[in-house]
Amino acid sequence: MSEHARNDGGKRDRQGRGRDGGTGAGARPGGDPARQAADLLGTILGSVRYAADGPAAEDAVEAGASMLAAAAPGWEAMSAAVVTAAVDAVRRCWAGGWQPADLERIVRRDAPDAATAALVVDAVAAEEARRPSSSGPARDPRWRAQLDRLDARVWWAADPAYLDALTARRRATRFETACDVLTALRLLARLPRITPLPAPPGPSGPSGGSGPGGAPASRALGRIRGLLAKAEATTFAEEAEALSAKAQELMARHSIDEALLAHAHGPGGNQPADGPSAIRIGIEGPYEQGKALLLDAVAAANRCQAVWAAELGFSTAVGFPPDLEATELLYTSLLLQATAAMHRAADEHHARGRSRRTRDFRQTFLVAYADRIRTRLSAATAAATAAASAEAAAPDRLLPVLAARELAVEETTGTLFPDTAPVRLRGIRDAAGWDQGTAAADHAHLDPTRRPGLGQE
Repeated sequence: MSEHARNDGGKRDRQGRGRDGGTGAGARPGGDPARQAADLLGTILGSVRYAADGPAAEDAVEAGASMLAAAAPGWEAMSAAVVTAAVDAVRRCWAGGWQPADLERIVRRDAPDAATAALVVDAVAAEEARRPSSSGPARDPRWRAQLDRLDARVWWAADPAYLDALTARRRATRFETACDVLTALRLLARLPRITPLPAPPGPSGPSGGSGPGGAPASRALGRIRGLLAKAEATTFAEEAEALSAKAQELMARHSIDEALLAHAHGPGGNQPADGPSAIRIGIEGPYEQGKALLLDAVAAANRCQAVWAAELGFSTAVGFPPDLEATELLYTSLLLQATAAMHRAADEHHARGRSRRTRDFRQTFLVAYADRIRTRLSAATAAATAAASAEAAAPDRLLPVLAARELAVEETTGTLFPDTAPVRLRGIRDAAGWDQGTAAADHAHLDPTRRPGLGQE
């Protein structure tokens, strides 16, 4: 949006009159203002949605904002119509496979400024508030957690007051507010349909709770979740290296225990009692290739599969719930460690006066880190599996159970994503970046056995 357009919008008064004193875009005299507002907004959104990217889209948004700010039905009627249109747009996104965190992430990536993502969160909050209790099954815990992380709540008093409240909150003009609202609605309307995620399994098993393990499983995952942050705080490479394999073994043993328990309470044979689930994990720039490979390495070590949608900014991890939980926790910790180590290595070499293309160095660093982490985690998982098999009362039962789960994950991934292709790496040409990335992975700390400390990077 041009500065000229913003300044011009600032010259409209509180009644939405233009500089010529007229009431602007109008509707027929009389009639229902709510209906007129909805019809006018539909016309505006049609022009905005189908405008070509670039200057044409900017012109359409600014023209639509002028009409919206000066509409004859009134600002309150247009405000109510905007909220209704936003709710409808969000519901179409849900039907198209999107989830709250996905919407916020892609709009934050593609929008001209951060304000647009905040408007999308408002739209999500409005949709959730309007969702009738009889509209289907309750939201699953992951969905609710996404809403909580986004702080998606209705903070305005009423829908007819939304645009005024938004304008006051942002200290903007009506024209500026209308421009941003239309930009957000355009982005939502133009999102493609994506593969919907399978519903997570419900509570089962004799012990209650989430999944077959019930309360014991929740305690195990809660312990991992609460302690893993310590990994980012350690400054002792030797300690980190010694503890890293132990951490993955702990997660692998938890996965094995869950698999055996699910098998014991499931149907006969080696088939899993519940099918695999899936989650989306954001892969944001820069250096998306290295981050996607790191997630793939962590997923594989935890008997999951990851499919990267580069154009959408996320990977989908498919697996059984305990394995998905471990994958997400471990990836988050490793990514923080890798990023900190990458910046330290780059700063050190710049300080020594060594010249290199920073992007190539960092991209190569992360790819090498992911490659080495894959080797370490796979070895730790193999060791945990061998130990569990040796300790099992019926050692010949474990491997078929794990094989059945791996097959179920593979089949589910193939069903969800029948058309996938290998990723061709680019920009991996810095030898020093490769060497230092490999070394950093050797020192990566993954131990989940300590409380988080202070002074994290």
